[in-house]
Amino acid sequence: MWKEENNTLNRSFEFKNFIEAFAFMTTVALIAEKMNHHPNWSNVYNKVNISLNTHDAGDVVTDKDRKLAEAIDKSYGN
Repeated sequence: MWKEENNTLNRSFEFKNFIEAFAFMTTVALIAEKMNHHPNWSNVYNKVNISLNTHDAGDVVTDKDRKLAEAIDKSYGN
């Protein structure tokens, strides 16, 4: 579940292994590119942490972030 704090939407995702985590990141990268809205994220082995905010709106959460979060959830199966 996404958590909004400190002007960002945050969520962590966990997978069976690195390959599944990387495949998820690839899918998210394609979605983000299509939406022209890119996440701040990190990956360590089977975990992907994503933070979203809109830089050109002053680094706050906007509808762009909520729409991207929704698309990411759909790609994850939630």
